[in-house]
Amino acid sequence: MFDTLSDRLGGVFDRLRGRGALNEGDVRAAMREVRIALLEADVALPVARDFVDRVTEQAVGQQVLKSVTPGQQVVKIVNDQLVEMLGAEASELNVAGTPPVIVMMVGLQGSGKTTTTAKVAKRLSERDRKKVMMASLDVNRPAAQEQLAVLGEQTGVATLPIVEGQLPVDIAKRAMQAARLQGFDVLMLDTAGRLHVDQQLMDEMRAIADASTPQEILLVVDALTGQDAVNVAQSFSGQVALTGVVLTRMDGDARGGAALSMRAVTGKPIKFVGTGEKLDGLELFHPGRVAGRILGMGDVVSLVERAAETVKADEADALAAKMAKGQFDMNDLRNQLNQMRRMGGLGALAGMLPGMKKAQAAMASGAVDEKILLHMDAMIGSMTGKERVKPVLLNAKRKIRVAKGSGTTVQDVNKLLKMHKEMETAMKRIKKMGGLKGLMKMLGGGAMPDAPEDGGIMPPGGLPGLQGLGAPPQGLPPGFEKFMKR
Repeated sequence: MFDTLSDRLGGVFDRLRGRGALNEGDVRAAMREVRIALLEADVALPVARDFVDRVTEQAVGQQVLKSVTPGQQVVKIVNDQLVEMLGAEASELNVAGTPPVIVMMVGLQGSGKTTTTAKVAKRLSERDRKKVMMASLDVNRPAAQEQLAVLGEQTGVATLPIVEGQLPVDIAKRAMQAARLQGFDVLMLDTAGRLHVDQQLMDEMRAIADASTPQEILLVVDALTGQDAVNVAQSFSGQVALTGVVLTRMDGDARGGAALSMRAVTGKPIKFVGTGEKLDGLELFHPGRVAGRILGMGDVVSLVERAAETVKADEADALAAKMAKGQFDMNDLRNQLNQMRRMGGLGALAGMLPGMKKAQAAMASGAVDEKILLHMDAMIGSMTGKERVKPVLLNAKRKIRVAKGSGTTVQDVNKLLKMHKEMETAMKRIKKMGGLKGLMKMLGGGAMPDAPEDGGIMPPGGLPGLQGLGAPPQGLPPGFEKFMKR
């Protein structure tokens, strides 16, 4: 997401940062390019114009132009204004109150409303430990109610039994009564959509809202429709008391204009973004983190959160015990590679890490194969149990066997072994520092003594290399980038 805009802005700011001094003309020329970049990203014209005016007003001030690093100051101003335009702070779903709290989902047909209803319900159930019921009020689209029932089974969330012939308002009332009697904390109402906004749809939405008095009314819009998504949001907000927006298919939107325009045009916060078809593909919208991604600063916080969600406790405990002893074999490496795959693969990791633009570009051009994790897993799988525990056994003859068995080359096997050796060395270094307790004490106390310049470590069950021993966050195992240069 935001790839096109990020690339354009990156080029503008690289030129600014490359100059020791700036004058007002330099800033205004750069801001013209920023404005063009925003418009090409499908940001609404009034929003782009207002954004550039506010940035320019601050950037041409003497305290910026006369500062030691004027280019960096301009980037900071742009970042701050991006955050403000996107909504300043993350807006959580408000489900506090007397149960059942009603969450009403609205939107056009085809925007992903029913799937998003299930995603939000799953999130509330698993993260917030809420007892959730879903009810489909869509009596127009064929099999819409059955679809929600199937999604309910997949997510483990209860759904209201289907009664043929009921009107949407009657279904809402029946759902409220069932949720009250059965002690549900949250009731989610999945309403009907249309191919376009019409008065009949709006009247139906208002009637349901009047009957159920929802605490949250979330508008689901498709980010790929760009400015149309913003227009739909404007139409709905003028008729229904929206409390927030959910943007679906954000992972497929390279421009991001809908996200950048939505808050400014509608005044409604973006609460969630859909990032895939899977039912766990839903993220809370963090304006600060999104601004960081747009400007190429990464999003390490979200990366850490994703690692915490995907890590398996037994693997974490086993790795922690081995780290304390300075041990790290091929089985441990395999577990860490599987964790990276569970976190979304190389593309997802590169998008969240600062300084990984080249890696992203390489993946986009096909120079780096996303399947590289599978290739590495295949090589480890072709080793015997003894070889995985003791890789030093892999002589030339055994390497040829492993390469043939995994469909790779001996050179690939050598690269994998070298990466493992670097990681094993990092583990031994941790042991010398007093194990995990000593490491955590040093991390809490500041810089790491005798820190390797390019090394990373593997926190217990956590993200490989996230806490470099005194190095910037890298997110990938030591030697991994060398391996990718196939």
